[in-house]
Amino acid sequence: MDIIKDKYYEVSEFYDWALSISDPRVKDWFLMQSIVPTLVTTIAYIIIVLAGMKFMEKREPVKLGNFLFYYNIALVILNLHIFTQVIYYTTKAGYNYSCQTVVYNDDVNELQIAKALWWFYFSKCLEMLDTIFFVLRKKNNQVSFLHVYHHASMFPLWWIGVKWVAGGQSFFGAMINSFIHVVMYGYYGLSALGPHMQKYLWWKRYLTMMQLTQFYVGMIYTLQSLYFDCDFPKWMQYAGFCYGATIIALFLNFYIQTYIKRPARSKAAKKESNGTVKSSGANGHISKDKSTTNGHVETKKHK
Repeated sequence: MDIIKDKYYEVSEFYDWALSISDPRVKDWFLMQSIVPTLVTTIAYIIIVLAGMKFMEKREPVKLGNFLFYYNIALVILNLHIFTQVIYYTTKAGYNYSCQTVVYNDDVNELQIAKALWWFYFSKCLEMLDTIFFVLRKKNNQVSFLHVYHHASMFPLWWIGVKWVAGGQSFFGAMINSFIHVVMYGYYGLSALGPHMQKYLWWKRYLTMMQLTQFYVGMIYTLQSLYFDCDFPKWMQYAGFCYGATIIALFLNFYIQTYIKRPARSKAAKKESNGTVKSSGANGHISKDKSTTNGHVETKKHK
């Protein structure tokens, strides 16, 4: 018990010390006083997703109607705002796009950059609703480990980013991710309008490729920053690199399973079914979907 108490005090002292060297400009901003609300929100998100899937198991999907369209358009506007703010004020502040230190002063450009990064952090909280809507609509195939891991990790990670480095090299990740999200939520918004829009959404595969590319670009950006020994916290750069590696691995797996292996399996199944009759040996009768009832043909309806 004494060991646990000692460890608790050590962690508490480290946390207090870390807060003492955080960015003083953001200390009174919404949710910035402590990491606790951010962690509680993240844990609640995971619990709601898991419990929600169980709750919806025997219930009809919730029809969200046009609400989904307006939700996605709102996120398009928010991410476009973040992207343009970062581009505009980093240019005005004369940022070096390859190697930029954090400037902790009240210069109007620096404050606007910090505010844009805070909005980026807060957008990660709003984007957790993506998963909640999937659960309500019983789109459980969309609620993958990659999806939940990404949403649950970005919110607390960007709390750390805004709390200590609301500027400098941090701008780059927010800039490219917000741009990708403008495209992504634009896609989701069009998709929410209904099946008649599907013919215009042929570019979904390229959206996934864009998402993968942004992580590669982020990794390269971090590597060049480390190589040139930029004046930016090294531990953040190493941590960001490791996190990026996990996301790339998961996205690659998703891409391979969705766009390479699945179409190959579909082609093989189609080829096998063309002009071929399967016999299951069920009392000498032909069985469709591998299912017979008392020697009669049973055709299952696929939902």
